[in-house]
Amino acid sequence: MTLAQLQAEAVQRLIAAGIDASEARTEARLLLSHASGLSREELYLQMHTVLLPAEAQLFGLLLLRRERREPLAYILGEREFYGLTFQVTPAVLVPRPETEFLVEAVMQRMQGHSSPRLVDVGTGSGIIAVALARHVPAASVFATDISPEAIAVALGNAQRHSVAERIVFATGDLLAPITHDAPFDAIVSNPPYIAPQEIETLKPEVRDFEPRIALGTHGDPLHFYRRLASEAPPLLSLGGLLAVEVGLGQAHDVARLWKQHGLTDIGTVRDYAGIERVVIGQAPSRCNFRPVVNATVKPVH
Repeated sequence: MTLAQLQAEAVQRLIAAGIDASEARTEARLLLSHASGLSREELYLQMHTVLLPAEAQLFGLLLLRRERREPLAYILGEREFYGLTFQVTPAVLVPRPETEFLVEAVMQRMQGHSSPRLVDVGTGSGIIAVALARHVPAASVFATDISPEAIAVALGNAQRHSVAERIVFATGDLLAPITHDAPFDAIVSNPPYIAPQEIETLKPEVRDFEPRIALGTHGDPLHFYRRLASEAPPLLSLGGLLAVEVGLGQAHDVARLWKQHGLTDIGTVRDYAGIERVVIGQAPSRCNFRPVVNATVKPVH
């Protein structure tokens, strides 16, 4: 079969597996490109050629994995985030575009800091820590995760993007491994925020393949926000930020936690869907809240 025929058949099989038609077409091309070693441009120009037997066999195996709803990022072994390509394994969550709003918010607020000290709590694949290190060149970054396997993936991504020398990785529970390194100018986190019973209602890609410990294992979906609200403010410098990604409908509850624990100038950032996706608070100082550029910021009173 030619590349064109293989792609057409793959699209139909993915649709039959429950994958949206537009996504199926894109994913079929990506799988075919991965199996053949051809770039997207090369693939387009050679659609009437035939794969080598070994390549065709590999493509069939990759397609079967996706039909079973394994996340495409795990199959390909990588995912793009904030203009960078990251290694992804089943030990970490698949990076989501919503998390880019968190990175952008912190980056904007770090403008004017000569050498900020930043923390990524629950780093996973390292997307937040690495993106901040790449785009805030003067920053020193600390990254923690309770999973040694996740730390290994994050370290590899830091090395891949030439920022490993500016990131300290530590295995442990939330901020515990790095309290002695305080104070910090920003503590950032995309913590687990899904209740276990809700996980069962999610897409198979998430429910059956992504690590439960990174999705949420506590009956209280605000568990980690409560801990961060209590444990993070004492570690912030004057005017330092506590910024987190939140789930649908959680922003105001998290903002109240920030306020209860003494943070000021609290605001939220909406994503492209209009969902309040990021909550930011500031350690008390004489600094005023500065809106995030290119984002909708809603003050919380």
